[in-house]
Amino acid sequence: MAFSSGNSGGPMADINVTPLVDVMLVLLIIFIITAPLMSHKVKVELPEANLIQNPDDANDRKGPITLAVKEDGSVYWNDEEIDRGTLESRLSTAAQQTPQPPLNLRGDRTTKMRVINELTKVAQEQGMLDVGFVATKEKGQ
Repeated sequence: MAFSSGNSGGPMADINVTPLVDVMLVLLIIFIITAPLMSHKVKVELPEANLIQNPDDANDRKGPITLAVKEDGSVYWNDEEIDRGTLESRLSTAAQQTPQPPLNLRGDRTTKMRVINELTKVAQEQGMLDVGFVATKEKGQ
């Protein structure tokens, strides 16, 4: 009986791991060299927070200003109906306050966006910086 070497000349079923080991060793050497270079630290001095609140600051802060607009164009300043002239003067005095109170615009379901846009422009012309819009979630959602 003749002994066969098991090599029939077909494709090898084993994976050649020598190139894989070579690549892994090269990557390991690269990481060993570059890791100390990347560990430099920058010292940053952070500001400290003052958690003690002055009683004067608490009295100066008022809630946000709420402007409600109905479909007919009537404007309500914190649930008090006002006209356009009074609105502009109140907005200009509120814009001069420090810190400036936020302004929340709330429109009726049927109010046109054009009316809300006009009020936003008036508020910005008077110097209001923080203008937000209030919406309610639909009951079906």
